[in-house]
Amino acid sequence: MEREYHKWFSPNLRRNMELLVFGHSGAKVLLFPTRTARFYDYENWKIIESLRYQIQQGWIQVYCLDSIDQESFYCFWAHPQGRIFRHIEYEEYILNEVIPLANKKNQNPFFMSVGCSMGAFHAVNIAFRHPHLFGKVIALSGRYDLTLNLGLFYDLLDGYYSDQIYFNSPSHYVQNIPEGEQLDHIRNQQITIVCGKEDVFIQNNREFSQCLTNKGIHHLFYEWDGMAHKAKYWKQMLPLYI
Repeated sequence: MEREYHKWFSPNLRRNMELLVFGHSGAKVLLFPTRTARFYDYENWKIIESLRYQIQQGWIQVYCLDSIDQESFYCFWAHPQGRIFRHIEYEEYILNEVIPLANKKNQNPFFMSVGCSMGAFHAVNIAFRHPHLFGKVIALSGRYDLTLNLGLFYDLLDGYYSDQIYFNSPSHYVQNIPEGEQLDHIRNQQITIVCGKEDVFIQNNREFSQCLTNKGIHHLFYEWDGMAHKAKYWKQMLPLYI
C-alpha cells in the first residue's frame, strides 16, 4: 500500500499543513479527522488498515486531512464570528489546495467526502456546499448542527448566530435550499449517514435524515446498536459503506 506524506505552507491558513495519502489510484477519498484530531490518527487507529484491500486494489486513494478545530470551532477564547471565519478559511484550504493536489496526483474525477464524529460534519458540510465536486458522502457518528447543546457537547458558537453560521449548519440550510443546480447535484450524490442508537447525536441524525427526505434527497441512514462512536466501530463501518 503506497503511503505519502505531504507538508506545505498554506496561504489560506497562513500556517504549515500536513496530510497523508494512501493508495495509487481510484476514487479520491477526502477523510476528515475527528474532533481536534490529527492527520495521522486514522492510520494509528488502524482505520486505514481496515481499508487496505480497497486501497491496494486501486479502488480508492485516501487523503487523511489535518484538523484546525482548535483554531475554529474549539477556539473558545475567540469570538464566535472569528471561529466561523477560521472554519471558512479551512474550507478554502481544502478547495484551493488539497483538491488541486489530489487532481494533480490522480486523474480519476470521482471524489468522496468522508468523516467520523466532527469529521462527519466537515464531510457533509463541504459536500453539500460544493456538491458539484463530490459524488459520494459518508458521515459516521456526526452532528450537523453545531449550535445545539447535546449532553457534554455544547453549542460551539456560544449562542451567537449569523449568516456564515447558518450557511455552515447543514441542519439549518439544507431544508431551505431552493430548487436548482445545488440541490440537483446533492440529489445525485451517494449519501450514507450512520449513527449509534445510544449516541448523543442520534436525534440530530434522525432529524437530519428526515430533512433530506423532505427535500427529495435520496440517502441511506443506518442506526447501529449502542453508542458506536469509537474507532473500533468506524473500522467496521468504513469498509462496509465506502
